[in-house]
Amino acid sequence: MDTTDKSAASPSIASVGEFGLIDRMKRLLGTPETPDVVRGVGDDAAVVRIGGGRVHVVTTDGMIEDEHFDRAFMPMEYLGFKAMSVNVSDIVAMNACPRFAVIALGLPANTTIEAVDALYRGFRNAADAYGVTVVGGDTTKSRLLTLALTIIGEATEDEIVYRDGARPGDALCVTGNVGASKAGLRVLLRERDRLHAEGNSYHVDLDSIQYVVQRHLTPVARLQVIRDWKACGVRPSALVDISDGLASEIHHVCRSSGCGAVIHAASLPIARETRRVADQFSDDPHDYAFFGGEDYELVFTVARDDLDKLDPVSFTVLGEVTAGAGVVQVTPSGSLEPLDAGGWQHFA
Repeated sequence: MDTTDKSAASPSIASVGEFGLIDRMKRLLGTPETPDVVRGVGDDAAVVRIGGGRVHVVTTDGMIEDEHFDRAFMPMEYLGFKAMSVNVSDIVAMNACPRFAVIALGLPANTTIEAVDALYRGFRNAADAYGVTVVGGDTTKSRLLTLALTIIGEATEDEIVYRDGARPGDALCVTGNVGASKAGLRVLLRERDRLHAEGNSYHVDLDSIQYVVQRHLTPVARLQVIRDWKACGVRPSALVDISDGLASEIHHVCRSSGCGAVIHAASLPIARETRRVADQFSDDPHDYAFFGGEDYELVFTVARDDLDKLDPVSFTVLGEVTAGAGVVQVTPSGSLEPLDAGGWQHFA
């Protein structure tokens, strides 16, 4: 066996990025040989056949203290709710309904029982809201608090929607509003620093920031949206949820579908509270909307003929899928510019 240390010559994960790393994993794992695997690595969740025309949809996601959350402003109950929501969102982004969950925790030895109870109240509240049953998990000692949830969803095989189904001429849409989670994080980081500097004499005015803070700490997976689509007989052609950022997710859809898109920046649905926070920091609210991430809204493409069947309050048409490659935006001033993928970079 060759025991030569090759670490100096090996590139770092940071040099290839998250998606370069995933591509390497896919090559090493190879293509699944069983016909029961409908979709493996590369979408929001894996899809496996269970018989009778039905499939299980499986996703897992991890959260690590100081990387994904700061306990200085993340109550444990909220953390449990958020961890469940972000995983359920991946199931929803496949147009499937969540059913079961297993939870793996890494806990520092000095974690209090009260803290764990609060964490599990958050898990339970979210599980009840989404109709999920927690069926098991694992606990282990860890230097930092870590959470890894696996959610199993279910649907018929023909109900599943992937990232790669967008077609030229489809409307490109987003549910709800975008950028609020980024605004909430900006405010929470500011208030944390002020509290550290001024101590107990500092008073936080929550009334003016409550909406954006809530959107960051306790995001809600858009399960009701896909239920409404099913009720009105609409199946999107492509679907993804917003975790890393709206612009990044649009690029994922276009790259997977072999197409491009034109986005109208003036159409971005940005809440009044999000704009107010951006003004406080002298930031561009469009940057929050395009690149902020963690909104857990749904980006979807759909045939123009189906738009009138949808609840107009629940979504916004951002633009159109095009035959050519590349994603461009029409800026509020009317100029045409490339839209960078941007968003959260896990190994930057």
